[in-house]
Amino acid sequence: MHDPPHVIVVGAGLAGLATAYYLQRDGARVTIVDRADGPGLETSFANGALLHASLVEPWNSPGVFWQILRWMGQEHAPMLLRPGAVPGLLSWGPTFILNSTRRRFDANTRKNLRLAIYSLALMQRLREETPISYEHQSRGVLAVFRTAELQTRALLRCEELGRHGLSFRPLQRDALIDLEPALGPIGGHLVGGIHYGADEGGDAHQFCVELARVLKEGGAELRFGTAVDAIHHSKGRIRYLVCGGEEMAADAYVLAAGSYTPLLARQVGLSLPVRPAKGYSITMPRSRAPATAPRIGVSDAQLHAVVVPVGDDRVRVAGTAELAGYDLSIHPLRLENLKGLLRRMFPAFAAQLQENDFAPWAGLRPMSADGVPILGATRISNLYLNTGHGHLGWTLAAGSGRLVADAIARRAPALNNRDYELGRPL
Repeated sequence: MHDPPHVIVVGAGLAGLATAYYLQRDGARVTIVDRADGPGLETSFANGALLHASLVEPWNSPGVFWQILRWMGQEHAPMLLRPGAVPGLLSWGPTFILNSTRRRFDANTRKNLRLAIYSLALMQRLREETPISYEHQSRGVLAVFRTAELQTRALLRCEELGRHGLSFRPLQRDALIDLEPALGPIGGHLVGGIHYGADEGGDAHQFCVELARVLKEGGAELRFGTAVDAIHHSKGRIRYLVCGGEEMAADAYVLAAGSYTPLLARQVGLSLPVRPAKGYSITMPRSRAPATAPRIGVSDAQLHAVVVPVGDDRVRVAGTAELAGYDLSIHPLRLENLKGLLRRMFPAFAAQLQENDFAPWAGLRPMSADGVPILGATRISNLYLNTGHGHLGWTLAAGSGRLVADAIARRAPALNNRDYELGRPL
């Protein structure tokens, strides 16, 4: 009788843990290594707290090149390019722009939508299969609009994506405020909205903690505070990893280290079209003004932000993308931007907050050049990838993990894996 395959997963964030979960269900012996002191402590820690099939468009929408140029130097910009990051984008940037044509953008949006719908179905199954608890809420997401033009444009997009499985419900202003009364103070500035009832929310960090516990109870080895110092390979295979002077060998390896995956892959001669995009969030206690706090995640197309309840005790504002290389510093003006967005969306709640109520955070989201994650096999026969999700890390985590596990098991996947593989045309 053969021993179960041993797989080392590098990364204990959403992508790595989801991959490990499906590998363990397949019977593999799993080891997870992460340089942090626990699960979900980097980009998965304080993200937008949503799983949303409704917001799957890549960031390189048509016209993005001219938008980025106009926004340079503007700290309030939804996507800000720091000049110091330009050298690191010279090989990646042209492909990012090339994929902003309407035809490519729409095709890539549909790829993300298919994976998001699949992933949300797997998340429901995961909750049924495990005793996992992570402040899950299934009230959906509201998109609000301040102009009729924005709403009309969004509804046309919904009708197109609805043919591919997106669920949505248009709302007039009164119905919108009935669903989320906390929008009442700005009701006069809104023309209507769209309710995406299949979207979900929760605490992504808590999800990681809980899933890590499930994996450990199932026999997985979790090695925290363990950085990968080197990857040794020969004859088209990984032979072992070096972690803190220790050699760690396995039958297969998965790189799921977010924005740091390209740096690791470079050691074995792979060039990944993934670059870090810094995202910000601020988290506040709900208890300051619970009656005026949102109970449903709300996105504002004009303000390029989401305001989301996290459990019963917190509210989070997340938004913006900043191309700044691997710089994790938090710029005060970017935080002021998020506070201003909160004041414009939920002024009554914001008015009750004190300065020390805001917990700031920034994380590096791995953004692929075409806005679609990179999943599955590589030309290194026992090396697999799970990266490039951009702002869709939690939304696509379960589906991505399952597709990577399928690739390792050489099992036919539920989706066309060629849409997500490293060698796809860009």
